[in-house]
Amino acid sequence: MGSKNKLKRFKENETFENVIQPTRDEAEKDALHLKGNWRKEFFKNENPIVLELGCGKGEYSIELARRHPDKNFLGIDIKGARFWRGAKTALEENLNNVGFLRTQIELIDLLFAENEVDEIWITFPDPQIKYKRTKHRLTNLDFLDKYKKILKHEGVVHLKTDSEFMHGYTLGLLHGLSEDIEYAHHDVYGNEHSPEDVIGIQTYYESQYLEKDKKITYLRFKFRYA
Repeated sequence: MGSKNKLKRFKENETFENVIQPTRDEAEKDALHLKGNWRKEFFKNENPIVLELGCGKGEYSIELARRHPDKNFLGIDIKGARFWRGAKTALEENLNNVGFLRTQIELIDLLFAENEVDEIWITFPDPQIKYKRTKHRLTNLDFLDKYKKILKHEGVVHLKTDSEFMHGYTLGLLHGLSEDIEYAHHDVYGNEHSPEDVIGIQTYYESQYLEKDKKITYLRFKFRYA
């Protein structure tokens, strides 16, 4: 994508009522007015809130919103030029139950109140395989602590990935923490019992992975609270 096109999308995002772009300073100073008020002030209903972390173009968030009009969806990514497509599609289709938040995922616990979120989807994250990149891995211990803080006690986390490494790493951590693993499979398209929201929605890159015969893994879990 050319720099002119990116700038155009950034400018357009600023006009979209379904896009929120807080500064890092706002997050760190606890100054985002929507924190604790996402249902009331942004979605204007009391339906459950579902986050997609690293949403890319927003394909998954959009399709989940189409399928579940009784839930609110927020796609989160730092790359606004990517989710511009999802935000524009939502406006074109009058999908009022989906929005997009431009921020770094490491700030997530500063942008949502405790127990404010009902579900989290992590779809095809960078596995950050090199040891020096562990701190950026979206299911490391620090990130899991952040998710646990903002999730309701019955909240669910979904991890869908083409990385066997990421799947195994996360599964190992969860076993070590004695968290509640509800579902785990190394090949969701080879399993007739896979959830419909897992095999019924495919991103552009996922379809490419499948063409190359890559296996898609899926993990669903809940945190245990004392």
